[in-house]
Amino acid sequence: MSERAEDGTLIIDCDRCEVRPTACADCVVSVLLGPPGLVEWDADERRAVTALADAGMVPRLRLVSRTERKPEEGERRAG
Repeated sequence: MSERAEDGTLIIDCDRCEVRPTACADCVVSVLLGPPGLVEWDADERRAVTALADAGMVPRLRLVSRTERKPEEGERRAG
């Protein structure tokens, strides 16, 4: 899950990512930092990572936020 703080900081919570761990190997967070639980990037850091990804030097952020929902009938919820 990602959130933007009032100051523009992007907070990336890998523990709440919908595609973890299947997309971790192709995500810029894992490539640059290893598989973390929580990362905070300010606007300058986000622009730098985007520039690196645009140049093909690192993969893009692959974060897919989970939506909070009730499980369907018969569906089991992990966690």
